[in-house]
Amino acid sequence: MAELHTRFRGGASESPGLLLWRTTMRWQRVMTAALAPLDLTHVQFVLLASARWLGRNGEPPNQVQLAAQAGTEVKMTSDVVARLEAKGLIVREADPRDSRAKVIRVTAAGAAAAQQAMVAVEAADSAFFEPVDETQLVGLLQQLAGEIR
Repeated sequence: MAELHTRFRGGASESPGLLLWRTTMRWQRVMTAALAPLDLTHVQFVLLASARWLGRNGEPPNQVQLAAQAGTEVKMTSDVVARLEAKGLIVREADPRDSRAKVIRVTAAGAAAAQQAMVAVEAADSAFFEPVDETQLVGLLQQLAGEIR
């Protein structure tokens, strides 16, 4: 077998990309467990919470705006929004400004579910990130996400 060449003397355990991958996978398992009792997947929660956030001033977002806020692909967003609609957590209506677009309104049941899920997710996040300086970590993640320079 050929020797594997890497810039990391300690091997893969020193690779920031692999560590980020492993951390993300571990964090996703924590989120899945936190949201399971509420019958929501993590992406359903993110889209429901994002729709609630974007519509907080009475102006409901369309699916493209929702996808942009959540950082998700538009087609996948549409599929997940359809599942949220089937659960009675959101309704989709024709956008009065663009007949080709749909706006998303969070129902009362959706608002209640989003609030319950937010409490569960924030508690899980607090426990998961407790070992590190959360303020510093958020700054690093914002930088890596390209949100700040």
